[in-house]
Order: sequence, then structure tokens, then C-alpha cells
Amino acid sequence: MITIKDIYHLADLARIKLEETEAEHITTEIDSILGYVGQIQGSGGDMRPEVPALHNVMRDDVVTNEKGQYTEALLHNAPLREGDYLKVKKIL
Repeated sequence: MITIKDIYHLADLARIKLEETEAEHITTEIDSILGYVGQIQGSGGDMRPEVPALHNVMRDDVVTNEKGQYTEALLHNAPLREGDYLKVKKIL
């Protein structure tokens, strides 16, 4: 059970001024909150975290298309082009 002395200590740490009626009200509220948390902790249950089986999802880095197969289609959609390259503004 939390005491009024504990409430004043917490209020002092938080630099909050409390009146006596507020401290009594907060004491009852915190007691009910802590009681509820205690019920949740006591419920336990059969909740064991299951670790999934690990496997490598990476694939080998292999070329799957011919060189230059999509170059013309990509360059056709570019706003500016210079040969087989995209032309962009110089940024410095």
C-alpha cells in the first residue's frame, strides 16, 4: 500500500505541489491501479514466447536477365538522355 508520505515524495521529485486532499485522493487511485497491475501479473497463464525456426531467406545473387535487356525501355521513359545514360542536373 502506498502512503501519503510516498505521494508527497513522488510529488517532490516531479516538482508538483499537492494539497492534502489531493494527496489522499491520489493515494486511493494509485492503490487501485497497483492492485489491478498485481492481478494482471498474478494471472500468469501459459504464455511462453515461441521462437520460430530460423532459416535463411536470402537467395544467391545471380543475373536473371540479359545485359541491356531493359535499357532502352528505361531510357525511353527518362526525361533527358545522353547516349545510354540518364542526363541529370549537376548537384554540388
